Amino acid sequence: MARSAVVRGVLAELQLATVCTGAKCPNRSECFACGRAAFMILGTLCTRACGFCAVERRRPERVRQDEPDAVAEACAKLDLHHVVITSVTRDDLPDGGAGQFARTIVAVRSRLPQAVIEVLTPDFSGSAESVDIVLDAGCNIFNHNIETVERLYRVVQPQADYRRSLSVLAHAAGRRRNYGSGPYVKSGLMVGLGERKHEILQTMRDLRAIGCHFLTIGQYLQPSRQHLPVVRFVAPEDFTRLERLAREMGFMAVAAGPFVRSSYRAEELFCGR
Repeated sequence: MARSAVVRGVLAELQLATVCTGAKCPNRSECFACGRAAFMILGTLCTRACGFCAVERRRPERVRQDEPDAVAEACAKLDLHHVVITSVTRDDLPDGGAGQFARTIVAVRSRLPQAVIEVLTPDFSGSAESVDIVLDAGCNIFNHNIETVERLYRVVQPQADYRRSLSVLAHAAGRRRNYGSGPYVKSGLMVGLGERKHEILQTMRDLRAIGCHFLTIGQYLQPSRQHLPVVRFVAPEDFTRLERLAREMGFMAVAAGPFVRSSYRAEELFCGR
């Protein structure tokens, strides 16, 4: 059986969602064919309405209590060495869903002790306590996407805040900086939404200043006519330049290209650090 069919079968059997499907990722077929998937916990409905995201905004579902065990079972069946766990934003939950992230990390770790576990979290409304809940569960990589430059936040993701996202990343980075252990910190940036080159560079500097280790940069693609339009398609040579500049700034690992997404080839990015 083709690996993509195996992935789809496991997801269907365990009734699990992926950001690959929910966000209409252009790399979904490639990743499924390689036996990979980025799990999306806490349902498929989001409490925020970001102008770039294909995930539907409606009243979210009740939190599924057996979801952590189901994700762990899927990881075991797919024999994953690098597990990516993300979620919709759940502003309706007191901890923003941090507890479910933690339970899922623990469940996966119990089934696959040697796996690298990467989480891609929302901003938890800036709650350091919620970030700590996730960190205390023992993830290897803590990822929160900055998404765009500060000037465009009100248009691209009006319910988020640039400085708040930086504070979440800084808090996570503090674990490794202050205690000598803790997760690597990762973030991602979209281009093509109308940002200026100097704003991209400033965002990269801001991420490095708070201790971000890994960076992904990809082209924004409009998921539907109801979403923000693409202002510019960035040339391949510009992505190459941005990757070079990011490495010069001190990022340990960088992936930049038209189809790069946060979880795309995450294992290769981590291994190439």
